[in-house]
Amino acid sequence: MNAKLIVSISALAVALAAAAGIVAISKLTVIKPAPEVRFNSLAGEPLSTSGLRGKVVLVNFWGTYCAPCIREMPKVVETYRKFAARGYETLAVATRHDKLQNVARFVTQHDLPFKVALDSSGEAAKAFGNVRITPTMFLIDKQGRVLRRYIGQPNWTEIHELVERELGS
Repeated sequence: MNAKLIVSISALAVALAAAAGIVAISKLTVIKPAPEVRFNSLAGEPLSTSGLRGKVVLVNFWGTYCAPCIREMPKVVETYRKFAARGYETLAVATRHDKLQNVARFVTQHDLPFKVALDSSGEAAKAFGNVRITPTMFLIDKQGRVLRRYIGQPNWTEIHELVERELGS
């Protein structure tokens, strides 16, 4: 086999594994501003990414239909509870493929303690770089800049270390 074919097969395998939630792709992004996105939480609270400045924020694109999303939700909750009192926020954005009643039921059944919104138009996913795979997460610093993007199951130890560092800055 030639080297190009091996590289292509390897890249395809990693992409498929990430899509299946088997591995996460952690990408150190070029630090850039998070997109300005506005929507209402399920509780009816108006939200915007700029309104979260001053906090370290995890924006989690997920769905009730997504098995890896459901498996990771206890870690999302644990992380929120660990850091919330120090200026950390989580915004769980259910994708447009989900149904409001399914999201609301999940939030109630699992007593999610953070802000949850439904991206029914798909505009938030588009603004964050055409998010197409769930789960996809963005860690945003206090200045509203995207520090990291995670596709698939993330390394929670790494996330906790980054949050700790950012909260201390």
